[in-house]
Amino acid sequence: MKSSDKKNIKKLIANYSFPEKRKYPLSANSFSNADLIEGIKVILSKRLTMSHITQKFEKQFAKKIGSKYALMVNSGSSANLLAVFALINPMSKSRIKKGDECLIPALCWSTSLWPIVQAGLKPKFVDVDPNNLNISINDLKKKITSKTKLLMNVHILGNCSNMNQITKICKKKNIKIIEDTCESLGSKFNKKNLGTFGDFGSYSFYYSHQITSGEGGMIVCNDKSNYEIIHALRSHGWDRGLKGNNNSFNFINSGFNLRPTDVSAAIGMNQFKRLDQFKKVRSDNRKKIISRLKKSKNWKDQFEFINPIKNLDPSWFGLPILIKKKYLRYKKNFLKYLNHNGIENRPIISGNFLNQPAIKLYKLNPKNEKFTGAQEIEDRGFFIGLHINPITKLELDNLEKHLLKIK
Repeated sequence: MKSSDKKNIKKLIANYSFPEKRKYPLSANSFSNADLIEGIKVILSKRLTMSHITQKFEKQFAKKIGSKYALMVNSGSSANLLAVFALINPMSKSRIKKGDECLIPALCWSTSLWPIVQAGLKPKFVDVDPNNLNISINDLKKKITSKTKLLMNVHILGNCSNMNQITKICKKKNIKIIEDTCESLGSKFNKKNLGTFGDFGSYSFYYSHQITSGEGGMIVCNDKSNYEIIHALRSHGWDRGLKGNNNSFNFINSGFNLRPTDVSAAIGMNQFKRLDQFKKVRSDNRKKIISRLKKSKNWKDQFEFINPIKNLDPSWFGLPILIKKKYLRYKKNFLKYLNHNGIENRPIISGNFLNQPAIKLYKLNPKNEKFTGAQEIEDRGFFIGLHINPITKLELDNLEKHLLKIK
């Protein structure tokens, strides 16, 4: 692309850019002009659907993450769907059967859960540890039965539980692991990327996540046969693109249409180059916010901040905050006050998912069970954004001014 063309595109981008009105949004625009130009180059090529750009991104992703195979899809939710349906597929070497139990933390996202239900597996909820937001290893051990064949382990906001312990427990019991890493791309436990400990790992490139392609996701695995299954399932069940295939319309399996576009791949690949940079800035911003609040004259020990577990190099998605119990009666009005003053906030994931209306609709309520950890996080927790640009003095001033006005 000529330099003059790039200049014209940059002018066009500027004309369609809108200023952020909120003082501190949950997510800030992370698209650079270079990201958008890569996407525009694909549009100008007139070959928009999944092609060689997607394949190039997949190879780069697998290499950096430390996995043999990576497959791009249209969302992190689709990555979870593929992982579950690959494990129940007739072509799977160790097929999970309908009716088998799948453990899942009570603090999760909806599309961590629904693929399990859609595949005919029986979800069984496990409580979480309020100290790290992630699955409680003690409760995990208690919930395992002879029917337990799968763990959907959701890594929350860049943190995790001890993956060495989890993999050891699951290996001993012959339990498969899917790591929902949609909120934790770039986090490393014992120098190993989250998402690469289990049979499958899923990642999301949604707008607010560690990197973005607008929409998009990736699924990784190390087993060749698992890769061939998800490759077919992604695109109608055909084997187009697999080695040794000369028939473009050879359908070897059931399938979906979960393909990404090369536009998304081009943008995501350019963002992926800056993952480590984004990770460092988010971490620095987190430290600055916590330090500023704790040094304020108005700091009265109102909050607890979630720390990474031992041996974790976190890639933070947001700043989770737990309100101290003596201030809980002010929470509802406090969060409204923050939003009114431009400090956007939200629940930690979706809170205790057992409280969601869809659980009752599908009759998934466990009988006579309490999930005290997940409920504590829902009752006490919220989170604010961590952006990929260094936090400004004005932003810190606003956070100090409003966050500490809980009472």
